[in-house]
Amino acid sequence: MINFILVDDDQKFVEIVKALINDKMLKTKFDYKIHTFYDYDKKFFDGVGKIKNNKIYILDIETKSASGIDVARKIRDKDVDSVIIFVTSHNELGSEIVKEQLMFLTFICKFTNFEINLQNAITKSLEILNHKTTIRFTDTSVVYTIPIKDILYVTRDSIDRKCIIKTDYGEYRVGKTLADIKEIANGELVQTHRACLINEDRVRTYSKNDNTVKFDNGETIDLISSNYWKELAKWLIY
Repeated sequence: MINFILVDDDQKFVEIVKALINDKMLKTKFDYKIHTFYDYDKKFFDGVGKIKNNKIYILDIETKSASGIDVARKIRDKDVDSVIIFVTSHNELGSEIVKEQLMFLTFICKFTNFEINLQNAITKSLEILNHKTTIRFTDTSVVYTIPIKDILYVTRDSIDRKCIIKTDYGEYRVGKTLADIKEIANGELVQTHRACLINEDRVRTYSKNDNTVKFDNGETIDLISSNYWKELAKWLIY
């Protein structure tokens, strides 16, 4: 799920941007949702806090109560993975944004080729979010950053309900659901069982006879369900 977070104090402009997003996204394979806010207030920060992953921020640089640059700084303090697009009525503010070094994608002037520039920015944003090299999340105040290439598989402990992320160098037991990890990985981990995700790039062979997967480190697991055979058949070696 791609989450667009749109902030602008001009409600008519918000509707224009929503229409452009819908027009663009209906031509893609992605599920998406648009979250609209009209100011950087408590409602905005509370709402953003409930949105987990795959966020594309489209931020007005100036509203009546706050600066979008200041808000972006707060976002980056906690979230380095989301995409930030600035929207401005004043081209000259672009240099101020650059100085802040906030890892933003682009800034777009509302009055200069706005439609095509926004469409191009959305295309680039989707490419960024769809090419994950790490999974990053917080659990009990600990921030985890795990390279996807190091992950073999993820299983769920049926007793304590924690997820076990198995890597080349050990295990991580975290208080996330399998659905959480799958969403964070954004398609890089494939579900093979209601209690298992695997890294397709680390699979050596798959045996349909005994429903097992063997990884490139020699380890074998049998958490494979026939419900997922069609998906597995696209890329696994029999």
